[in-house]
Amino acid sequence: MQKVNLVCVGKIKESFFREAVAEYSKRLSRFISLNIREVAEGKNLEEEADGILRAAKGYIVALCVEGKKFSSEALAAELKTQADRGAEVTFIIGSSCGLSKRVKDAADLKLSFSYMTFPHQLMRVILCEQIYRAYMINAGSEYHK
Repeated sequence: MQKVNLVCVGKIKESFFREAVAEYSKRLSRFISLNIREVAEGKNLEEEADGILRAAKGYIVALCVEGKKFSSEALAAELKTQADRGAEVTFIIGSSCGLSKRVKDAADLKLSFSYMTFPHQLMRVILCEQIYRAYMINAGSEYHK
């Protein structure tokens, strides 16, 4: 079973976001071993980078606005490629201030979900849904229409 990690700066405060992440985590458990690690918000991006980089393993995907934009099918193909290689995948979501250059430079892939900016707590829900969608695409499910 492939390991997928989410390294997120800060905690989710709103219960509805926590519940959504828990639901997608439950759904994903049939496909992957999902580990969510929350890193404390630092005084600056460099301080946060230390915690992020200690937690990041395998194929590292940093979520940042200047990253490459993928369709859901392309993300599914990327995750399948990494699974076929036996690679652990780590997605990194920064704080409201983003990610340091050092974290972005350490990433194997910089990924953007939009030109828009999303709250990092909501981004965790969106990312979990898209990972779930990717595995459903790869399983040939009709979830993705």
